[in-house]
Amino acid sequence: MKVSIILPTFNEADNIVSLIQAILKNIPPSWTPEIIVVDDNSPDQTLQKVAESFADNDAVKSLLRTRDRGLAKSIRAGIESAQGGQILVMDTDFTHDPIEIPKMLHVSQVYDLVSGSRFCPGGRMQDTDHYLMSLVYNMFARIILRTQIQDNSGGYFTIAREKLRKLPFDDIFFGYGDYYFRLLHYVQKNKFTVVEIPAQYISRVKGNSKSNFIGMFFSYTVAILKLKYTSFRS
Repeated sequence: MKVSIILPTFNEADNIVSLIQAILKNIPPSWTPEIIVVDDNSPDQTLQKVAESFADNDAVKSLLRTRDRGLAKSIRAGIESAQGGQILVMDTDFTHDPIEIPKMLHVSQVYDLVSGSRFCPGGRMQDTDHYLMSLVYNMFARIILRTQIQDNSGGYFTIAREKLRKLPFDDIFFGYGDYYFRLLHYVQKNKFTVVEIPAQYISRVKGNSKSNFIGMFFSYTVAILKLKYTSFRS
């Protein structure tokens, strides 16, 4: 079976080659990988690094986006171009450890969506401050959205492409990491099965983080409240 791994990038030239190598190393033998690097026209030549390093590997593909850029829309573009029956989405700064991939793909044979969680038993995050802030915020999200999912902002997940294509992409894939609240909401609304498995989120080694925690706090809160309002009216 083929798994399409979506890697949204912006200025990840220092990480992308090592990440792809680690992903390829961790793909189980029974799976055929398709790695799609979706780049938002990075000035640091992220895509050039990919092209130079994997020119002879047909499993690694590149998609350049120069308009309407953003994390969620990059993920959507990758999903729409994917050929694999299974989709796996992960960050490209090594926060999402490729070592979790075999476990996620194994569990995906039973559940519709498998989410790598920092907050279920066994999950953790190396950045303690980030972990605590995310933990508290996810408690807030769970109360507002009335969901039993513990990690609503992780963004490390796998789902069958057939199931994913049944969801309303226009209502999900916009903004930044807040798309994941909406994805989980519509997955549950469509009565797909969801399971969280423990995952270890490691710290970025190279490059600069694009996260602005204050800005994310306000934008994510607005997204949660809008989603709550929408679900209440529907």
